[in-house]
Amino acid sequence: QGGLKVLEITLRTPAALEAITAIREALPDAIVGAGTVIDSATLMAADKAGSQFFVSPGTNDSLLAAAKYSQIPLLPGVATPSEAMRLFDQGFSALKFFPAEAAGGAAMLKSIGGPLPQLDFCPTGGINPVNAVDYLALGNVRCVGGSWMAPTKLVAEQRWQEIEDMARVAANLGK
Repeated sequence: QGGLKVLEITLRTPAALEAITAIREALPDAIVGAGTVIDSATLMAADKAGSQFFVSPGTNDSLLAAAKYSQIPLLPGVATPSEAMRLFDQGFSALKFFPAEAAGGAAMLKSIGGPLPQLDFCPTGGINPVNAVDYLALGNVRCVGGSWMAPTKLVAEQRWQEIEDMARVAANLGK
């Protein structure tokens, strides 16, 4: 209701796969994917749950092999130019930059944009409403990811209106 239409459900709890299925059924206009996909087993489980995309914090050979056999797109994670170049060599031009703030933040992505202009990034990790604007101003950033709009405390206290308001702010960043 707050305007976020692309939702990444991280596979960090036992309820994550069920949540993907439930959200897909309840919100058919939303694009729902699985995050923290770290190997072929989590990729296949997320696929079975109905994920429309996969996001990984990093990459390994078994994950990349599984992704090549899937019809669902993978946003593989990188933290360095060498990792980005390796993935570009394997056909990936859209990458997750993680952990964004710890790995150099917007300044790092601006620097990467010079020698690697063919790559696009979705930074996550330490993103908030203030620094998201800096990332979204970069030519090689297409979107940002974060969980600031649904803090654990507000979810536990079922403060849905506040979460909706925060989601609305997030949905309008960079516009």
